[in-house]
Amino acid sequence: MKYRTLGKTGLKVSVIGFGGIKLPNISFEEAVDVVRRALDLGVNLIDTARDYRDSERKIGEAIKWRRDECYIATKTAKIDYSGALNDIEASLKELDVDYIDLVQLHTVSNKDTYNLVMGPNGALGALKDAKRKGLVEHIGVSCHRDLSVMKDLIESGEFETIMVAYSPVDQENVAGIIDLATENAMGVIAMKPLCGGDLTIPPNLKKDRPDQLVVGSLRWILSNKNVSTVIPGMQRIREVEENIPVGDMKLKLSNEERADIINLIGRLIGEFGKSFRYGQRCLRCYYCQPCPQGIIIPRVFRALDMYRAYPDDLKYMGVELYRSLKVKPDACVECESCVEKCPAKFPIPEMLKEALEVFSSIA
Repeated sequence: MKYRTLGKTGLKVSVIGFGGIKLPNISFEEAVDVVRRALDLGVNLIDTARDYRDSERKIGEAIKWRRDECYIATKTAKIDYSGALNDIEASLKELDVDYIDLVQLHTVSNKDTYNLVMGPNGALGALKDAKRKGLVEHIGVSCHRDLSVMKDLIESGEFETIMVAYSPVDQENVAGIIDLATENAMGVIAMKPLCGGDLTIPPNLKKDRPDQLVVGSLRWILSNKNVSTVIPGMQRIREVEENIPVGDMKLKLSNEERADIINLIGRLIGEFGKSFRYGQRCLRCYYCQPCPQGIIIPRVFRALDMYRAYPDDLKYMGVELYRSLKVKPDACVECESCVEKCPAKFPIPEMLKEALEVFSSIA
């Protein structure tokens, strides 16, 4: 297992961490076994959250007698001082520990939330007081979607780490945020490396071959030296034993190797596309560009993904992105030059028609 420094925390963390979001899906005994197997294989960062139901309690049991082998990270989604302080106390009890290595504000993903947590009675104050009391060692934050909020969080100087979604399918513009965090000495934790499980071959189709989607995606993420650690969610011994060995592989990739991984993922998504949750999902690798008609194809599909996948109160972001496109999908003349260049060989003209239909009445 390779280890990297988690920014200004100074902690040396395994490049493959353990994401505890899926632990509520399995029994107490199974969860303990899965976490302990990860520890056996060199993982030393375990991430969870108050919102992950009984995940903290299961992790607490798993690390009994092994507390010195790992760093524990948890999160609070509370935006006010008293709520966050109550969450920290609850986490200490559930994890059965005297202190927590890293507590993160959970999903500070819009300006309103940012202003509240950073305000005079905000959650950040509770984390800082808990740190002064020795209950918390380090303070971090997680953020989804809004790049401007991510920038504000980084430049506030209040946080030692930031957690962002980063994968070969979810890479657009986030690389710049990762660079900015590194410039500000923040540790970067990559969440949703497999798109919440989308970038895995379904078990009924996988047979005995290694999940090349998983290996390729994790290597691609960790080839960015500014990513401190990546935390795939795991709930089976098989997943632990498949994901964690990537941390001992060659991580520095040439441009050719990165392109090969994108092509591999594209081919596999094309092969198994209908078995994935979102079906034919654009990699946003930009191999399809330039379009002779000037359509920025990945931006169209990014807008569509945002509109479909985001909660109702955030769907407007997809609509606004679509509206900002100078050339809309109706400019497509079905020349199919994009299809020839697409690693997954997606029927892009048909997919553009679908996006046009979705947005025609709302944008």
